[in-house]
Amino acid sequence: MNAAAENAAFHPLLQFEMEMEAFLSNWHHCDQLSSFVARMISHNRADPARHSNFLSSALNELLEMSFRSGLPDGQLGCTVYRHGPTERVKLTFPCPSAQWQFYREAVSRTQNGSGYARYLDSILTDLAPSREVILLDLAINFDAEIRLEEQAAPSITLVVDLPLEGIVN
Repeated sequence: MNAAAENAAFHPLLQFEMEMEAFLSNWHHCDQLSSFVARMISHNRADPARHSNFLSSALNELLEMSFRSGLPDGQLGCTVYRHGPTERVKLTFPCPSAQWQFYREAVSRTQNGSGYARYLDSILTDLAPSREVILLDLAINFDAEIRLEEQAAPSITLVVDLPLEGIVN
């Protein structure tokens, strides 16, 4: 399936934008936004509470990552789409161009076999999860497919497909 056909299969469910300066003013915005979005999106799933918990956890991790690497100038943008059992989160946030290579490499690691060993090593040795570990966690524990869309400087967009309806654990 080509990219245009794949994108057309996903239907938008919810979108929000927030000034990055306002978002960065309070760490709790990550949890508040992820909880609200998850409740809104999950109401018509087979097990809404379970789905909401999974989506809230995944979205919170993404928002925390943007919180840690975001610049105070610009906007945070998030759109959630759905296609069958999969939710697609497109998260755009200001990101210094110096960090773009980091994101390219971190996203690449989620798509190859070396990610699992890196993930295990990191969770056993790190006190706080790094941005790379967050992406690996989503790929390994949520079976997420992650890709990067580079925007005009200084923004970056993470596209994360989460097949939450199919998660067994």
